[in-house]
Amino acid sequence: MSEGKDRPTRARRARRPSGDDREQAILASFEALLERRALPEISIDDIARGAGISRPTFYFYFPSKDAVLLSLLDRMVEQARAERDAALASAAGDPARAWRAAIETYYRIFRAHRAVSVAAADARVTNPEVRALWSQVMTGLVEETAAAIEGERARGAARSGVPARDLAVALNWMNERVLHAGFAGHAPTIDESQVVDVLLAIWLAAIYGGGAPAS
Repeated sequence: MSEGKDRPTRARRARRPSGDDREQAILASFEALLERRALPEISIDDIARGAGISRPTFYFYFPSKDAVLLSLLDRMVEQARAERDAALASAAGDPARAWRAAIETYYRIFRAHRAVSVAAADARVTNPEVRALWSQVMTGLVEETAAAIEGERARGAARSGVPARDLAVALNWMNERVLHAGFAGHAPTIDESQVVDVLLAIWLAAIYGGGAPAS
């Protein structure tokens, strides 16, 4: 028998979690808790326990649970922006498809994280940072929408009417409220399988005065 042939295999030393691992664990723990409880019912100890860390370690990464919520919301927004830009690029030359892509991308991502979406909407009332982030998001959407409407009017596809920015404000806040009502389970609401189609129909009617515009 050769030396060491039957020597027990040395167990690998467990990899110590990195800072990024712990941060991801905190985010995942918090989102999982939000799916079961309202934001005020969640404590720092709950989040830390779910992440497998101590309370002091939690505070090394985040100053508060609202800061965790803000980080989750910021990540969702960045993902939605990136995927929306890609969808719009693929729909170039097809206005109806582009408008659908813009609506559907935000709906899909925020629906996938509906507990965070609802908590963030509620937190906007009391948290200035969450409110400022969402105001920034909505302002960007309004500016992009208004520019697109002006472009469609310039090429003769969209009808003239109320100022493009005002129309963009109304349409984007309509989307935000309709989606929030569905995510929060408020009644009445639109069936999830139909909500994008309904919102798109309203956008096309408001912008073009009818159905799908000419490419």
